[in-house]
Amino acid sequence: MRALVAVLVLALLALCAPAAGVASAHPRLRFDLQAHRGGIGLTVESTLAAFAKALEVGVTTLELDVQITRDGREVVTHDRKTNPAKCLDTAPAFPGDPAFPYGGKYVKDLTFAQVRTLDCGSTRWSQYPDQQLSPGARMPTLAEVFALARAYRAHDIRFNIETKVEAAAPHETAPREQFVEITRREVLKSGFLRNVTIQSFDWTTLRLWRQTDPRFALVALTQPEFFVPGSPWTGGLNPDDFGGSPARAAKTLGVTTVSPVHTMTTRALVDDAHALKLKVVPWTVDDPAVMHRLIDLGIDGLITDYPDRLRDVLREQGFALPKRHHR
Repeated sequence: MRALVAVLVLALLALCAPAAGVASAHPRLRFDLQAHRGGIGLTVESTLAAFAKALEVGVTTLELDVQITRDGREVVTHDRKTNPAKCLDTAPAFPGDPAFPYGGKYVKDLTFAQVRTLDCGSTRWSQYPDQQLSPGARMPTLAEVFALARAYRAHDIRFNIETKVEAAAPHETAPREQFVEITRREVLKSGFLRNVTIQSFDWTTLRLWRQTDPRFALVALTQPEFFVPGSPWTGGLNPDDFGGSPARAAKTLGVTTVSPVHTMTTRALVDDAHALKLKVVPWTVDDPAVMHRLIDLGIDGLITDYPDRLRDVLREQGFALPKRHHR
């Protein structure tokens, strides 16, 4: 009888145990699901509609980019030069404006009033056929993105803000000091400081952030073409001095996270970063099979154009899912 009871108990425990490769493989259970530019695969990029959709799908972090206008205003947009394939001219900011049309001009050479005339929600990229449009959408400000999060009562949502300094052509973007000053001001005004990380490919900007306000958590973006000797992107650091390790080099900047392009992400890179107490959040992955492979390497988060797909993968892997938010 005792033997029978023991067999039954073992069978019950086997039924209750998590499947191999699911929750048992990921004791962290929490994962940073980042919606790239709000989730380009679902909604036209960098619009309030995109960020709202991401909040409703359920993500950990809104990933976004900032450019600075000629008159010192921040706008949430990826491209340093306005792209007519994404943002359509509507009308001049004032009658007879000689700068009109604004398409194809650098954001840093346009005023806030000028860039806000652009319709950035009415064109769909062919590579994202299911992308929802947001006709008439303007480039939002950081304040508007933060206000959206408050409207959704998404007090737990995180913001990964890239300051888009073009280190290889600094004349095409605003000065680093202006990026830091203006972005810092808006974050501090928002009350979301603890929810914000600042990311940049330009490691000189990261060093400036650390010197200006060490309260900000920093993320070192990188890719193989940038992480080479003599690169303008590494803030004067020579990869050879760090054994070719992006994590070891980035650690000297005071960052909390290293964010490599996903093809650069290996088990060795992840282990190296974790040994230095750095998180690893690769970019940008839309293929579920690649998501699974990277998660199995032990990464801490992932940037994706399709947050819904990554949610499905995380569910299969046994992670706790980010909260869905609604107005």
